[in-house]
Amino acid sequence: MLTNEEVAQTIIQQFGDAVSDFDDPFDLLTFSVTREQIIPLIQYLKEHPTYQIAFLTDITAVHYPDSPGRELCVVYHMHSFVNNYRVRVKVYLPAEDPHIPTATKQHLSANWMERETFDLFGVIFDGHPDLRRILNMEEMDYHPMLKQYPLEDATREDKIDALFGR
Repeated sequence: MLTNEEVAQTIIQQFGDAVSDFDDPFDLLTFSVTREQIIPLIQYLKEHPTYQIAFLTDITAVHYPDSPGRELCVVYHMHSFVNNYRVRVKVYLPAEDPHIPTATKQHLSANWMERETFDLFGVIFDGHPDLRRILNMEEMDYHPMLKQYPLEDATREDKIDALFGR
């Protein structure tokens, strides 16, 4: 049985200063990695003889508009069927440089997940074979999940954005 501590220590030994922010909310090993090391990390977890974290469950993003230099966070969820073990990996990006390497060579399923993340958040996956909108019209000049617009009409007094997570 894999433990979060064991996996975290192995990742730290392998990737050093490129990994940080280790935590285990709800017993899910969660940590951050630099954009330069995300692909080597994914490859390492996939090919590790014990861990075999070879299934990419999801790629998404989160927008943190009040975090200068870390406005976008690309989140990878991966799973080992062999060990029934999951990890969450985060990569923080500045809004003015939302580029990250594609994971389509490691996981074919990353293709549509990266297109969705691009469409909704504007994250650019460098090297993606067909990075274009998947849910919205190509003509859209914005990314709807970015928190750039108020949730309600600013002239309304009966709605308070703070009550809706803003």
